[in-house]
Amino acid sequence: MDMSTLDKALAFRALHTGSVPFVLPNPWDAGSAKILESLGFEALATTSAGLAFSLGRRDGEGTLSRAEILANARCIVEATRLPVSADLENGFGDSPEEVSRTIMMAAEAGLVGGSIEDATGNPSSPIYEFNHAVERVMAGVEAARSLAFPFTFVARAENFGCGVRDLDDTIRRLVAFEEAGADVLFAPALPDLDAIRVVCTAVNKPVNVVMGLAGSLLTMDEMAAAGVRRISVGSSFARAALGEFIRAAQEVKNLGTFSYANQAISFPDANKLMGA
Repeated sequence: MDMSTLDKALAFRALHTGSVPFVLPNPWDAGSAKILESLGFEALATTSAGLAFSLGRRDGEGTLSRAEILANARCIVEATRLPVSADLENGFGDSPEEVSRTIMMAAEAGLVGGSIEDATGNPSSPIYEFNHAVERVMAGVEAARSLAFPFTFVARAENFGCGVRDLDDTIRRLVAFEEAGADVLFAPALPDLDAIRVVCTAVNKPVNVVMGLAGSLLTMDEMAAAGVRRISVGSSFARAALGEFIRAAQEVKNLGTFSYANQAISFPDANKLMGA
């Protein structure tokens, strides 16, 4: 094992123990990872949605393979000196064995952390049955603990993200995932600060909250007071970039002007950011 992997893993784990939440931004390729590193962020996490959009695919429909997601993750790992965690979707298989295999492959790609969802990808039955979901987390944790460095395993309860607005069941799952050994707990799309506070109070392990959703006005201070330890941004940086791209293209197409260039990063600055 490259000792730098151990150093990154330890540094990443330490970020979860600070007195204030840390922000874990989500690049979608090597270039966006380099930019985020240059801005002073201390760690990165991949975004499957951002990758899907960059490849011209829809997210959440099983359009990305495990090989594609891990290849993208490896490119991000190799582009920066920062610890990198990954969105590993549901582990790319229903069985606990596939979750275990995904964690081992993630480690081989240079990742020091990764999240596994309890979402099935099946619209008619979107969430894995409780016991099966716990077994999948246990398998992922066992794989993580078998590694020669402290891989940070994140367990995700996807109820609200899948339209199942059941806070009690979400907490039940997160508590069980914690007992199964997960290092970080994550329930995307919680409806409000009160729900976030209830989740953070119900568990002892660090809780991740995703921000960047339209209409969300929560601040870092509010989330810190609620007990949040880690804040990610999901695909929102990628969507922000797409939004600016669309506005620039619409200006040219509809107005015949090019004022968007006044807000664009200069060529020398962009070139410099992509240096070694």
